[in-house]
Amino acid sequence: MIDRLLGQEVWQLSQQWLAEEGRRVDSVVRHVLPVTSALTRFLEQKYGLRMEVRLHDQSMDAAGAVEAELLDIAPHERCLRRKVSLKCRGDIMFDAESVLPLDVLPVSLMRALEAGERPLADILSDQGLMLSRSNLSITRVQTPGIYQGCWARRSVLQAESGAKALVTEVFLDAFWRKLHHKAYGGLRF
Repeated sequence: MIDRLLGQEVWQLSQQWLAEEGRRVDSVVRHVLPVTSALTRFLEQKYGLRMEVRLHDQSMDAAGAVEAELLDIAPHERCLRRKVSLKCRGDIMFDAESVLPLDVLPVSLMRALEAGERPLADILSDQGLMLSRSNLSITRVQTPGIYQGCWARRSVLQAESGAKALVTEVFLDAFWRKLHHKAYGGLRF
């Protein structure tokens, strides 16, 4: 589980990250990580990247302590946990995990999630649910393991219906190479 793998990381709210760390990273990273709209739509519009979802697992689980705090629910409350990879032309660009409290999930949203074919923010938007994103935080993973050195972000998506989700995304090196190629024709700055 991504959130549990990143449990020891130091997260900075995006505004703080932009003021402190954002100045020291290249412009592509600086402009992508703090995006508050649906990231997959942003990537398609800005870079022409069309993402495909590969569903790894979707199951009922208990919210962890940090997850519960960020979602403003009771610890160990039953949630839907969804783990996906987002791919572009067969290459995995980033991994994502969503934790959604069950008590406020509309039936139509559950059906769309069960299909496992689309990114969560796109599903929520397409159902006419206005989204807000709060607690957008960013980190560079320090913990040894498969994500060490990767950029990650997490935030809480909330729809007008009351549905909410904690979404954690970890961006792999292939993602940044692809964006740099699109932005600069392969040159890195």
